[in-house]
Amino acid sequence: MALAAALTLAGCAASIPDAAPPAPPASRWQAPLPHGGDTASLALWWSRFDDPLLPALIAEAQDASPTLAQARARIVQARATQRSAEGALWPGVSLQAQGSRSTAITPPTNPVSQATIGPQAAWEIDLFGAQRRSAQAASARAEQARLGWHDARVSLAAELAQTYVNLRGCEALVAVYADESDSQARTAALTREKVGVGFEAPANGALADALAAQARDRLAAQRAECDVTIKALVQLGGHDEAALRERLAARAAALPQPGGAVAPPQLPAALLAQRPDLAASAQELLAAAADVGAADAARYPQLTLAGNVSWGVVRTAGTRDEGASWSIGPTITLPLLDGGRLAAQAEGARGRYDEARAAFDERLRGAVREVEEALVRLDAAQRREADAGLAAGGLRDYFEAAQTRWRIGAGSLIDMEDARRTALAAQAGLIGVQRERVAAWVSLYRAAGGGWSSGTPGP
Repeated sequence: MALAAALTLAGCAASIPDAAPPAPPASRWQAPLPHGGDTASLALWWSRFDDPLLPALIAEAQDASPTLAQARARIVQARATQRSAEGALWPGVSLQAQGSRSTAITPPTNPVSQATIGPQAAWEIDLFGAQRRSAQAASARAEQARLGWHDARVSLAAELAQTYVNLRGCEALVAVYADESDSQARTAALTREKVGVGFEAPANGALADALAAQARDRLAAQRAECDVTIKALVQLGGHDEAALRERLAARAAALPQPGGAVAPPQLPAALLAQRPDLAASAQELLAAAADVGAADAARYPQLTLAGNVSWGVVRTAGTRDEGASWSIGPTITLPLLDGGRLAAQAEGARGRYDEARAAFDERLRGAVREVEEALVRLDAAQRREADAGLAAGGLRDYFEAAQTRWRIGAGSLIDMEDARRTALAAQAGLIGVQRERVAAWVSLYRAAGGGWSSGTPGP
């Protein structure tokens, strides 16, 4: 009768909601694609740069990263939970042994000693899919954890690359400021000589000394900024700082240049196959949908088939009796009154599913935006670099001409210093644009998923 009632109610179980990921919000990129939209794999992205130290540092950071170690630990936990959920689909068998000794106090009786041992089995027959849905949710979350490890790898690579690019840009500015400081020191010395022979006013001598001090201050501040950036590289890669500085010295002030770096495909839908964070969000959506099915199924009867075989012995008053027994039969549990607890759990599961679906949609839109922004910045930096180079070169020539005029007494110190400041700003601007262009390539790598695909192996 219990089995018949459960089978009758099986048709009432609720189905899980649609867990298909939302469609991308656009069909094509609106920003211009560099290299005509080459869709080559991003997997060898860092090897396309002309700086062999960059991919080496990235590989070392990924081997030593505590963040990746945490991600691997989460994978182990999620897979253990998955095995546990899948194990609940099968019968469980255990060996039970029990012993006791008892007697009645009033009226006194002879003590009774008894012992039993034997295997016991129980199997919850998954009529309404609660166990299957729980196993599906655990499987999706195990895959989500694996994808999270991939996303952590991509994020770490992008962070280290951005830090490395910032360091090289900082070093390039140090070189510019060092040249400027030397030039200012020579100008101050020459100005003092001119003041001594009456060719310059004492105020100009004071101005030249002040500008030289200002140049030294600017150089010291820039060097400190580079030192701070090196500290960040040490932290990301777990390096010995002295050894890292020695390795960095070989290409000081040289920005890594991408050679043949690739752009993402034209279809934003390809992000689903390239971004591990989006794929992980899709797995969370699948898990949330399965949780809805499991919560709904919990509102219906549970049917358990249990059985045991045991051998026992009883001793009392000098007599001994022993024998074997077995039993098997179903047990049905039907929720009647629970104060609305099961209905509330089902409602909460549907709310979490709706939240996961909205989160996936938000992440997808954000991913498209990140790629669009990276493409815009890359295109702008590439177009600006030529003009910035022309400006820096022209203003440097103008400063050198102004400096020559001042040295022969045909120009004023103030005019020369104005030309110097303008030329210095233009040179710093050129380095900034060059750094932005390389940084935009790194941002594009991160936004496009870092070369990950559904077939990429993981831990």
